[in-house]
Amino acid sequence: MNGLVLKKQADTFFVETENGKVLGTTSRKTLKKDGVFVGDRVTLDAAGAISKIDKRKNLLIRPPLANLDKMLIVVAPVPKPDLYTVDKLLLFCAVSGIQPVLCINKCDLDEKYCKDIQLIYQKFVKTIIFSTREQSVMKILEEIDGICALAGQSAVGKSSIINSILGRDVAKVDTFSKKIERGKQTTRTVELYKLAEGKYLADTAGFSKLDERLLRLNEQELKSYYPDFLPFAGGCKYTSCQHLTAKDCAVCKAVEEGKISKQRYSNYLKLHEVLKNIPKF
Repeated sequence: MNGLVLKKQADTFFVETENGKVLGTTSRKTLKKDGVFVGDRVTLDAAGAISKIDKRKNLLIRPPLANLDKMLIVVAPVPKPDLYTVDKLLLFCAVSGIQPVLCINKCDLDEKYCKDIQLIYQKFVKTIIFSTREQSVMKILEEIDGICALAGQSAVGKSSIINSILGRDVAKVDTFSKKIERGKQTTRTVELYKLAEGKYLADTAGFSKLDERLLRLNEQELKSYYPDFLPFAGGCKYTSCQHLTAKDCAVCKAVEEGKISKQRYSNYLKLHEVLKNIPKF
């Protein structure tokens, strides 16, 4: 019998079977080396234990989640968006085979600010603007297909989104401190909520191990993951151009002319420097 792991609690795995039932079970000792993760598609043996794990599309270590199809990156006017983190999340999606969607919450607080963020990203990633206090939050439902997860800073409204979509309080809402201008993380585990057949939304404790996978990149590869650079890169004098200096660089010229976001370019330079200084073995 085949199934999907929805939740792990201690040594118990809650698996949705192909007949729609959810069973609490364990895994065979032969699987302990690689582990069983939420999101794994598995086979149960005659005794009802997990005996096999299907090949994974991807695997995230923190949060522990397998086979993520889509990442819903949530930002809001409050707390102030960290666009460097947004760009790292977009890069992480690109190298992991995950489809990103930028979800701009709390438009009821500052709609203009939300639209300014949308202008930076909408040309190369789908963006939606909404508020969990309004019916517009249901735009999120249209984006959920396969296994999806919310990512972003604490207190941007990830738990409120889950509660609004499900129509009940299943996720604890983040609190926000105006004094220190950051949220307090409230989610501690990973769980998949089924919204419809083939549509699952993960509640996670956040994506805190991004750097491990990103730091495997060579700095010379980085430019290929910036879709907003690609239309201009062909105009650079040298095909090996890393878009670091204005001389002979069409991308730098596009930044100066406002055709590429200065914030995005600044984040690119920051990431390039980080990757450049990683010891190569």
